[in-house]
Amino acid sequence: MTDSIDVPASTNEATIPVEDTAGPMPDIFEKASKFTRAREAMELGLYPFFRALNDTEGTIARFEGKEVVMIGSNNYLGLTTDPRVRQAAKDAIDRYGTSVTGSRFLNGTLQLHLDLDRALANFVRKEAALVFPTGYQTNVGTLTAVVGKGDYVIIDKEDHASIVDGCIMSRGEMKRFNHNDLDSLAYVLSKVPRNAGKLVVVDGVYSMAGDIAPLPEIIEICRRHGARIMVDDAHSIGVLGNGRGTAEHFGVTDEVDLIMGTFSKSFASIGGFIAGNAEIVHYIQHHARSLIFSAALPAPNAMAVHAAVEIIENEPELVQKLWRNAEYMRAGFHKLGYNTGKSNTPIIPIIIGDEYRTVLTWAALVEEGVYTNPVIPPGVPPNGSLLRTSYMATHEKEHLDRALKAFETVGHNLDLIPQENTLD
Repeated sequence: MTDSIDVPASTNEATIPVEDTAGPMPDIFEKASKFTRAREAMELGLYPFFRALNDTEGTIARFEGKEVVMIGSNNYLGLTTDPRVRQAAKDAIDRYGTSVTGSRFLNGTLQLHLDLDRALANFVRKEAALVFPTGYQTNVGTLTAVVGKGDYVIIDKEDHASIVDGCIMSRGEMKRFNHNDLDSLAYVLSKVPRNAGKLVVVDGVYSMAGDIAPLPEIIEICRRHGARIMVDDAHSIGVLGNGRGTAEHFGVTDEVDLIMGTFSKSFASIGGFIAGNAEIVHYIQHHARSLIFSAALPAPNAMAVHAAVEIIENEPELVQKLWRNAEYMRAGFHKLGYNTGKSNTPIIPIIIGDEYRTVLTWAALVEEGVYTNPVIPPGVPPNGSLLRTSYMATHEKEHLDRALKAFETVGHNLDLIPQENTLD
């Protein structure tokens, strides 16, 4: 029950609702005191999140004082510690300092940003590209710029959270189709009004399952329904298509409208970019609020990306080594009897199912000197908890063998795999 009272004309004669004073007033922070799940895990010593690495040199890290083989990183090509990338960032600090102190829309654009835009466009074989401060902002900014009122954005149910958030923040209507299910995509598109603008968004490589989107078939369905196609290549750049991404992998670059990539994986930095034809990139540049109202990527980060792009272009053996390492690990996991799902990339999930056993396995592997990433609901569906493992071009065979041996030991101790399954 509410009443309203008149207010002075100085406040435009608006009315302010007066709450019923009967009973206690709710506290918006009450939800925080009811959130006990994480604290309970901390008390049991089984909380795996927000725990600090002491230092890392890529393939080997120190976690809470213990040396561990790192198979939980997105540093696919090992470039975060490459001396050439480090030096590029240091040189940029010496020349430009640590921040540009402004948005690219105003005083934050340096010539090196424009050079990087062009280099990335050339790298993914598109007319133009635009660098954002983070990958998250790239997806949010692109989607809120392109998708407007009356438009539809159709996404895979396993698309990254930044895509989902961009769809929610846009003024369009979001529809979802079953993961990598072509019939489901076609059905959803058939229900979208013919006269509406349509954008389909997929991940090139899915970050949890490690599987690849069937891009040629998706493109064909989009063409039939008059939909544009955007590919999030966050986990594909440096991995597929000689490092150039999913469209290059399938030979369909000219048929993909927008390619998004991040810098925090193979490009050894932070930030993101969107690439496409010059007209749509120009439009995004002038309508993406997450670009216009955020400080630009600092020069050291931008120059690190530039160095990484040059290395990937000139040293294709890095991508080849990455894939050899991934296939070696996949074969080892299968020999032990682990469930790796539908992974066919250097992201190899170890699907355990039960949430508690997944975290126990993570802790046991740390004790054996191996670092993985436990992923539990809502990051995965109920009963789909897994350990996310991923590999680098800089892993040597001794690192991989240490990791497999730890999985063998822990798997036997926790009854995750049959006792008779060994690496011998």
